[in-house]
Amino acid sequence: MEVEEEEEEITGRFGRVRRNGKFIFSMIRIHPRLFSLAIVGAGVFAISTIASSIAIGWMIDNVILPRFDEGEVAIGTFLTGVGLIIGIGLVRAAAVVVRRGYASMTQWRVAQTYTNQVVDEYVRQPISWHNRRSDGDLLARAGVDSEASVSVLAPIPFATSTVIMIAVSTVWLLIIDIPVGLVAVIVFPLLIFTNVVYEHSVSAHFTRAQGQLGDFSAGVHESFEGVQLVKAYGAEQRETDRLAVLADKVRDSRVKAIRLRSWFEALLEVIPSLTNILLVVIGAMRVASGDVTVGEFTSVIFLFTLLVFPLRLIGYALSEVPRSIAAWRRIQEIVNDPIRPDPAERIGRAASGRSVEFVDVSFAHEADGPPTVNNVDLALDTGTVTALVGPTGSGKSTLAQLVAGLVGPTSGEIRLGPGATCIVFQEAFLVAGTVHDNVAFGSEFTDEQIWEALRLAAADQFVEDLPQGLNTPVGERGVSLSGGQRQRLALARALVREPKLLILDDTTSALDPTTEAVVLENLRSRFAETSVLIVASRPSTIALADDVVFVVDGHIAAQATHGDLMATQPAYRDLLEAFEADRSVKPKREDDLIFMDPEGASR
Repeated sequence: MEVEEEEEEITGRFGRVRRNGKFIFSMIRIHPRLFSLAIVGAGVFAISTIASSIAIGWMIDNVILPRFDEGEVAIGTFLTGVGLIIGIGLVRAAAVVVRRGYASMTQWRVAQTYTNQVVDEYVRQPISWHNRRSDGDLLARAGVDSEASVSVLAPIPFATSTVIMIAVSTVWLLIIDIPVGLVAVIVFPLLIFTNVVYEHSVSAHFTRAQGQLGDFSAGVHESFEGVQLVKAYGAEQRETDRLAVLADKVRDSRVKAIRLRSWFEALLEVIPSLTNILLVVIGAMRVASGDVTVGEFTSVIFLFTLLVFPLRLIGYALSEVPRSIAAWRRIQEIVNDPIRPDPAERIGRAASGRSVEFVDVSFAHEADGPPTVNNVDLALDTGTVTALVGPTGSGKSTLAQLVAGLVGPTSGEIRLGPGATCIVFQEAFLVAGTVHDNVAFGSEFTDEQIWEALRLAAADQFVEDLPQGLNTPVGERGVSLSGGQRQRLALARALVREPKLLILDDTTSALDPTTEAVVLENLRSRFAETSVLIVASRPSTIALADDVVFVVDGHIAAQATHGDLMATQPAYRDLLEAFEADRSVKPKREDDLIFMDPEGASR
C-alpha cells in the first residue's frame, strides 16, 4: 500500500512537471521568434557572466598580485585585463537589454493574444450564452486573468540563462578545484529542490485565490452597475459587507501563499550565505596549501555570488507558475467553450405579406424548466403596428426576444420577412460618447440621416437645444439625459438603420402620450412597409396599434383589434381597466407624490 502511494506521488510530481511544461510551451508557440531572441540574449548573458568571473580571476593572478609582489606589471598585461573586463561587461549589458526587451515583448503580446481570443469568443457567443454568466467575471477573464496568465513568461529567459550558468559553471568550478567546486555545486540541487517543494505547496493557494479574485471582480462590477439602487435604498453598508467577505477570501488565500513565499525566500537567503561561509573556510585552506591560487579562489566566490540571485529568479518563476496556470485555465474555459448556435441563424423566411410567423413555438430558459412560451402560433402582416399585451410574467418580452433572434425557441419555427430587424429595449443603454456616437453606434451615417432619425423619434428638438448638438457628450449610460430623452435616442439608433421590422420592448413607457402618438405617426408615414411590434402596458399605446396580441401564461389567448378584444375578452378588459386604474390612483400623502418632467424623468 505504501509503495502504491509513493508511486502515485511520483506520478503526480511528473504530471505537474508535464503540465507546467505544456503550459509554458503553449505560450511560447504563440510568438516563438520573439521568445527565441530573448533566449539568445539569455544565453549570451550566461556565458558572459561566467567569463566575467574568469576574467576577474585572471586579473587578480596576472595584474593585481604581481603588482604587489614585484612592484610592477606590464602595460600590455594590464590593458589586456582591463579590456577583457570592460568588453565582457559591455556584452553582458547588451545581452541583458536583448533578454529583457524581447522577454517583455513576448509576455505582453501573448497577453494581447489571450485577451483577443477571449473577446472574440464573447463576440461570437449569442446573447443566451452571456445571460448565463456574470459580466464582472467575464471582464476579469479578459483582463486580470489574461495578465496573470503571462506573469511567468518574462522570468523564463532569465531562468534559462541560470540553467546554462549552472551547467557551465559546474564544469568550470570542478576544473578549478574539486573540493571547492563540490561545495559550490552541491548547493545548486538543494536550491532547485527547495524551489520545487515551494511550487508544489503554494499551487493550491494561488489557484483558489485566482478563482476568488474573479468572484470579487464580478461582485464589484455588479455593485457599480447598481450604484443608483444601492444609494436609493441606503444599502451602502450591505454592499460594503458583501464585498468585504469576497475580498477577505482573496486576502486569506493570498496571505497563505505569501506566508509560504516568505519561508521560501528566507531559505534562499540562508542556504547561499551558509555555503559562502563554508566556501571561504575551505577555499582559504586550499589557497594555503597551494592547490588553488588567490585569483582562482576569488573567481569561485565571485561566480557563486553572481549565481545566487539568478537562482532566486528560478524560484520567482516557479512561484508564478501556479498563479499563471490558474488564470490560464480560466481563460481556456472560455476559449474552449463551444460556440453556441446563433438563434438568429435558425430564423426562416416568412410567407409573402407576412412580417412575423410563429409555428408551434415553445421556449424555456432551462432545459428541464417550465416553458415561458408554450405552443405559440402567430402571424403578423407586413406594415402593421401590433401590440403585445398581457399580465406581468406572461411572456411578452420573451416573445419579442424570440422575434429579434436574441434567444432561440426550444421547439417550433420562427419566420421573418425580408429586411433588417431592430429591437429597442425598455432600458435604453447609451455609451459614454456623443449623441452622434450613440445613434450611429459604429456604423457610417451622415448627419442628415441622423437628424432625420432624431426627427422621427421626436428627439430632434431637445438635441438642437444641447450645447454642442450632435457632438454633445451624454455621459456614461446617458446620465446627463432624462429617461424619455434616452429612450428617444435609442429609438433613433434603430430608425436610422431603416428596419423592416421594429421591435419596441415597452420602449415608449417614459414618453408622454402625445409624444408617443407623434412617434408612431412618424413611423407610419415614413416607414409604410415597416412592421412594428410593441410590448405595451399603457392603454394609450395599445389604442394606437392596428392589432393586439393578448398573451396569458405564455399562450396567445386572443388576437384582434383593441376594440374587439375589449368587447369580447373579459380578461383583456379587466387587465386594461387595471392598467388605467393604476395610472389614475391619486397619492394619499404629499410625501408619496412623484413629479414627472416633460421628458418623463422623475424628480
